[in-house]
Amino acid sequence: MSTDQAEPPVRVRWRVARSAVLAAVFVCAACGLVYELALVALGSYLIGDTVGQASIVLGVMVFAMGLGALAAKPLQSRATVGFAVVELTLALLGGLSVLGLYAAFAWLDLYGPALVVTALVLGLLIGAEIPLLMVLLQRIRAQSAGSAVADLFAADYVGALLGGLAFPFVLIPVFGQLRGALVVGAVNALAGVLLVFTVFRRELTGRSRAALGAGSVAVLLCLGYAYAVAADFEVTARQRLYRDPVVHAERSRYQDIVLTRSGTGTARGEADLRLYLNGDLQFSSVDEYRYHEALVHPALAGSRGSVLVLGAGDGLAVREVLRYPDVASVTVVELDPAVVALARAEPQLRALNGGAFDDPRVRLVHTDAFGWLRTAADRFDSVIIDLPDPDETATAKLYSVEFYSLVRAVLADDARVVVQSGSPYFAPRSFWCIERSLQVAGFATVPYHVDVPSFGDWGFVLAAPGARPPALTVPADAPPLRFLDSATLRAAANFPADRRRVAVEESTLLHPRVLEYARVEWRNY
Repeated sequence: MSTDQAEPPVRVRWRVARSAVLAAVFVCAACGLVYELALVALGSYLIGDTVGQASIVLGVMVFAMGLGALAAKPLQSRATVGFAVVELTLALLGGLSVLGLYAAFAWLDLYGPALVVTALVLGLLIGAEIPLLMVLLQRIRAQSAGSAVADLFAADYVGALLGGLAFPFVLIPVFGQLRGALVVGAVNALAGVLLVFTVFRRELTGRSRAALGAGSVAVLLCLGYAYAVAADFEVTARQRLYRDPVVHAERSRYQDIVLTRSGTGTARGEADLRLYLNGDLQFSSVDEYRYHEALVHPALAGSRGSVLVLGAGDGLAVREVLRYPDVASVTVVELDPAVVALARAEPQLRALNGGAFDDPRVRLVHTDAFGWLRTAADRFDSVIIDLPDPDETATAKLYSVEFYSLVRAVLADDARVVVQSGSPYFAPRSFWCIERSLQVAGFATVPYHVDVPSFGDWGFVLAAPGARPPALTVPADAPPLRFLDSATLRAAANFPADRRRVAVEESTLLHPRVLEYARVEWRNY
C-alpha cells in the first residue's frame, strides 16, 4: 500500500484538521469563481457581448468540471499529492489566464479559441478538487457520504459567494483585472500547499515534499514576476489595439476607458484626440463637431429652459447646449464618474468641451439612466440621449420601448427628444428599430443622418410626444455653427435607396431586438 493510502497519523485534533480541509474548500471555491468571473469580464471588455461571453465561459467550465471530477478518480489513491499538484497547476494557469487571453487578443487574434481552451482547462482542474478533498476529509474521520457531501458543498458554495463579492468590490478596484487574477492565483497556491504541508504532511515522502516545495516556489515566483511586469505588459498590449499613442488608460468599475492622441497630427495640423470606451470609438476631435451639432441643435429648436442629457460624459454635447444663454439648467445623467473626471482633468479634452461641467447651470448625476428616470420628478423641455450603441446587454435596455416611455413621462409640454441611433448604412435594422421603439412608446419621429468621417454615415431620431412630428430645423437663434444649417438638415432627412426604412419590430426589455440586430450587423462589418 502506498504512503497516500495509509491511515494518516494526524497529530492534531481531528476537528481542527477537518476545519482546515473545509477552509481549503472555502478558499479554493472562492478562487475558482474568481477565475470564471475574470474570463467573463475580460470578454465583455474586449468583445462586448456579455451574455455570449458568460454563456461560453460558464457552459464550457461546468462541462469541464464534470470531466475533471471523473479524471480525478485515478488520483484518489494518492489524494494528498494529487490535490497539491492540481492546486498548483490551477493557481498558475488561473492566475495567468487574463494575461494570456489579453495577449491572444492583442497579438494573435485568437481570442475565441484561446478562451474556450482556457475555460476547458481551468474547468477540468476545478472539477478535480472536490473528489480529492472528499477523500482527504474522510481520512481525517470517516463519516456518512451524505454528511461529508453536505459539509463540502456548504463550504464550497459559501466560498463561491465570497469570490463573487470580492471580484467586483475588492479585486478590480484595488488590483485591477490582470493583477487581481495573479493575486488570486497566489492565494490559491498557498491554500493548497499549506493544507498538504500541515494537516497531511506525514503522508508525504521526502521526495514528494521536495518536489511540491520546489513546485510551490516556482509557481509563486512566476506569479510574482508576472505581477511585477503586469503594468508594462498591459501598456504594451493595449497599444497594439490602437492606431495612435495611448495617452490615458484606466479600467473603471463599468468599462475600459482609453484616450489616444495622434503623434503626427492631421492634414490641418490638429492633433487627433480620440476617446474609446470598451474599444468602441466615442469621438475624434477632428470631426466631433459634426456629430454633436447634428445631435444637439435640432432638439433645441423648441423650448429649452430645462435640458436633460443622458450619457455624454465627455462633455461635448453639454458644450453645445450651453451655447444658448436662455438654457437655465442642464441635468447630465452619466453612469461612470471616471469619464467625467477625465473630461474635467485632461487638458486637451477639457479645452474641447470648454470646461462644460464647471458651468453652474450643469447638475451631474452619476447613476443608471433607466433607474433614474423611474423616480425622476422634474420635467424637461429638451432631452438629448447620447448613450453607447446598443450592442451589449447592459445598453440594450436603454433603447427599449419601456425606456422611451420613462423618457416621455419626464417631458414638459411641447418637449423635443433626440436619440443617437447608430448608422442607417452599417446597421440599418438597429437604426430603424430605435425609431420604431420610439413610435410604440408614443412619439412622432423624424429620422435623419449626416456624414461623420470617423464614424461614416451616422443617424439620429428626433421625436416629440403625440401624433405630430417635430420640425427638423436649426434654431433661428442658434450660435455660429461649423457644419449644421437648415439646408444640411433638409438633406439629412432624405434616405437613399440603400439606407431607406426597413420593416422591423420594436425592442423591449424582454425581447431586446435592437441588441440582436446590432450584434449581427456590426459583426458583418
